Amino acid sequence: MTTRVTLVSPAMNPSLREARFDDGCSLDAAGAARAHAAAGELRTAATALVSPTVRCRETAAALGLDARAEPALAGLDMGRWRGRTLDEVGAGEPEALARWLADPAAAPHGGESVRLLCARVGDWLEEAARCAGRTVAVVEPEVVRAVAVRVLGAPETAFWRIDVPPLTATSFTGRAGRWNLTPGTALGGSSGTP
Repeated sequence: MTTRVTLVSPAMNPSLREARFDDGCSLDAAGAARAHAAAGELRTAATALVSPTVRCRETAAALGLDARAEPALAGLDMGRWRGRTLDEVGAGEPEALARWLADPAAAPHGGESVRLLCARVGDWLEEAARCAGRTVAVVEPEVVRAVAVRVLGAPETAFWRIDVPPLTATSFTGRAGRWNLTPGTALGGSSGTP
């Protein structure tokens, strides 16, 4: 049995523009318009899921997906850094930020480490592999990174080396315990069907 999973990153919002750790804000007008323009570009899926963040839920709705929230696909818990910009954290806690970016097991913000995120989404991916049909999920960029790290068998230190632009669809195809990755395809102006 072949399993197909497409992970879609959320459309643009002010937090993404400002390099701010998710603060629960909505999509901006341009992001919402691009997501609405992409409605219908994704292949029909047996299962539609969404990360429980506002921007993911709004992106899924704009894409026309009747998606259910999946807690296992939540973004990285940023603890006390939530709502702060990367520059703010870097200015106030440079050593903590450097440790967090270098060590996948570090969680100086009091939230979740990259290692724990990779394990959580890896467990979800193993469960998804047992389901027939295609799954589409709108998830935070760090979830796409974590799945890519797991699928490629890359070290967790590679997590920060994977770019996931807004409103891109990254596909994973699995069979017999082996996964393949198709890099992100831009939605809302692209000509392909992921």
